[in-house]
Amino acid sequence: MIRIVLAALALWALLGASACRAAEDAPAATREAQPSRQVLVMLRLPPQHFRPDSAYGGGYTGDAARAARRRLAAELAGSHGLKLVHAWPMPAIGVDCFVMEEAGGGPVERALAALAQDPRVLWAQPVSLYEGMNAGMDAADPLYPVQPAGRDWQLAALHRASTGRKVAVAVIDSAVDPAHPDLAGQVALHENFVDAAPEAPEAHGTAVAGIIAARAGNGVGIAGVAPQARLMALRACWESPGAPVRCNSFTLGRAINYALMHDAKIINLSLSGPPDRLLQALLDAALARGVAVVAASDPRRADGGFPASHPGVIAVTQSGGAVAPPGTLRAPGADVPTCLPGARWGLVTGSSYAAAHVSGLAALLAELRPAITPAQLRSGLGEEEGTHRSARTLALQAGQAGSIGACAVLGRAAGACVCLCHPTAATTAEHSP
Repeated sequence: MIRIVLAALALWALLGASACRAAEDAPAATREAQPSRQVLVMLRLPPQHFRPDSAYGGGYTGDAARAARRRLAAELAGSHGLKLVHAWPMPAIGVDCFVMEEAGGGPVERALAALAQDPRVLWAQPVSLYEGMNAGMDAADPLYPVQPAGRDWQLAALHRASTGRKVAVAVIDSAVDPAHPDLAGQVALHENFVDAAPEAPEAHGTAVAGIIAARAGNGVGIAGVAPQARLMALRACWESPGAPVRCNSFTLGRAINYALMHDAKIINLSLSGPPDRLLQALLDAALARGVAVVAASDPRRADGGFPASHPGVIAVTQSGGAVAPPGTLRAPGADVPTCLPGARWGLVTGSSYAAAHVSGLAALLAELRPAITPAQLRSGLGEEEGTHRSARTLALQAGQAGSIGACAVLGRAAGACVCLCHPTAATTAEHSP
């Protein structure tokens, strides 16, 4: 009891102490635009349009095709009563993506119908909106002594087998605070895909990043599930006072394309919204390249929402939450201590943070098995604590969400017991070839 009280007081002290590049074609900020007035227009990307290298950031280079593509887009916009406001090449799926806006301020349904019949257009679609799946944040609960993953997943034991070393995890979210004491040195790449304005650290992205890869053993804060992973902090979402975290299909598309062009192994999408053709194409490209995609399940939608419902995506909801769609995994997501901007820590709740736990666990698996495929990751993560594999499979087929047994998951990948082991099992593991 004394140890529990001391731990609670330590956390109370910790909590109490805390109390893009824009496309060259147009200066418009997609965050402030009204999505109901905008459309996305895809034109097929010519094979020799550009040759991106490791430093490619998503903007156009000075090749001759640039002016021709812009002229075509401007011609399309003018012929359909639209105004060109943004452009971005997405080589991961072989398209140029243009944002166009209804010039007269009216609805865009008529323009979409006309664009669908234009032979120069690969496809056109509305701009979809997405929200982060957080149920709340509380920076002032002084009695919460431990991380749920530390208790339920036995993080200290897991880290003896794997820390996610050098595994690239793309956090596509609101802005991460790279100067946070628990995230200093953890962010390998950092890009802003929302607008041209300077970004400031935001709560949702920082909280998700902290759960995945907060520094371990540094004497402050928390330990991330994969503390030696390489974070890509890709800002595709924004926060406003009193409103949910928001993103749209264009900002998300740019960020996912960037993650694929920079060799992400895992993409975390702690958000949900409607199905979107551009994002579906990018997710299919990610899975085909061996990139695992982890997404938060939306309890308000029968299918868990998109992208959690997309085939091949690892859908995650919080342990103890509402009934979830078949195949959804459960992970810690209630009252989770994590990083907040400005060298603070706080408690967060929601499937956004359950997804972050699974992305971290996926990074641990990827360190142990670098060639693991998204399908193998999904299968491996589905192991339930204390449940035989065939029984787990039946449960998932019956529509029950599966609670992850992290020790079993990592032990199977490592080929050894990693948590509390019987002496005979430990001896066998130590002497196995």
